[in-house]
Amino acid sequence: MRTERNLTRLDRVFARLDREPERPAGLDVPRMSRHRIVLFSATLAFYLAIVVAVLTTSWLVRFDWQVMFFRPYQQWPEIHAFLDYWVVLGQRGPTAVMVAAWLGWRSWRQHTIRPLLMFGASLLLLNVTVGAAKIGMGRLGPHYATTIGAHEMGLGGDIFPSGHTANAVVTWGILAYLASTPVTRRYLSALSAVVSLSVGLTTVYLGTHWLSDVLLGWAAGLLILLALPWVEPLIARIEGWIFALRESWRQRRTGAQAPATPLPVPRPGAPVDEPQVLEPVGAARPARAPAYLAPGPHTPRSERSPVTPAGSRRPPHSERGSRPASSARPMAGGPTS
Repeated sequence: MRTERNLTRLDRVFARLDREPERPAGLDVPRMSRHRIVLFSATLAFYLAIVVAVLTTSWLVRFDWQVMFFRPYQQWPEIHAFLDYWVVLGQRGPTAVMVAAWLGWRSWRQHTIRPLLMFGASLLLLNVTVGAAKIGMGRLGPHYATTIGAHEMGLGGDIFPSGHTANAVVTWGILAYLASTPVTRRYLSALSAVVSLSVGLTTVYLGTHWLSDVLLGWAAGLLILLALPWVEPLIARIEGWIFALRESWRQRRTGAQAPATPLPVPRPGAPVDEPQVLEPVGAARPARAPAYLAPGPHTPRSERSPVTPAGSRRPPHSERGSRPASSARPMAGGPTS
C-alpha cells in the first residue's frame, strides 16, 4: 500500500514558488558605470560642503535661523493636519513594512530573493552611515537650540542629517533601483524624488529639522542608492548560498522520509549457473520440496518417545513403585473403598 508523505507548510511554499516563472533573463541590473561614479563623486562633494558650511557657521546656518524664526507651521496652519500624516512616509517602520511587502511579492513572482536582499542591504547602509553621522556631529534641533546664530554642533543632538529625509530617499528610491525596465525606473525615480523632497520640506515646516539637515539627508540617501551596484556581487553570492542551502535541506528531508525499498533476495532452489530471479522480501514463496531421506526405518517426530535429558535434576525414588496403567484416580465426590 503506497502512502504519500504529508507536506509541511514550508514544503508547500517551496512547491508554490517552484511553479512561478524564473528570474527574467534580460533583467536590467544597474552597474557602476562612469556616469554613475561621476554622480557619486559630485554627491559626496556636496555632502562634505554642507558639513563644512555648518561647522564654519556660514550663510547656511544664518539661513537656518531665518527659516526657524519664520515659523512656517504658523504661516500656513490649514495644512498642518495633513502634513502630520504625510511625514509618516519618511518614518522607518511604516515605510519598511510597505516596501518589504511589495518586494516580497516580486521575489515570489520572479523566483529570486535579490529584491529583499538589496532592500535589507540599503537599510543596513542607511543605519550605519546616517546613524554614525548623527552621533558624531551631535547637532541640536530648532526646538532645543540654545544660542541664536550658532550651529549647535557637538551638543548631544541627533538630527544632522535628517533621518526622515534620508530614509525617504532610500526606501522609495530602492523601488526605482530594482525596476525591471529603464522606462519603469525613470517613472519610479521621479516619484521617489517627489516623495523624498516633500517629506524633507515637511520636517522643516513642522520645525523638527533645520533646512541644512534636510539637504544633508538628501545627499546621504542618494549616496547609498548610487553605491548599491558595488553591493551587487555580494548579494549574488548570498542569494546563491541561500538557494544551495535550501536544496540541500530539501534533499536531506526527502531522503529521511522516503519509504524504504524492499531488499531483493534470491529464490531458493535456483541453479548456480543460471541467473537467479530476485523477489522482494515478504512476497509469497512456493511450497518447499520435501527433504531427501536415506533408506531405512524413519518415524515421524510426533511418534517419538520423549527422552529425559542427561543430568536431570529430578531425584530418583526407588521405593516408589510404578503406578499400574489400569488404576485410575477416583473422581471427586465418588464412592471410596
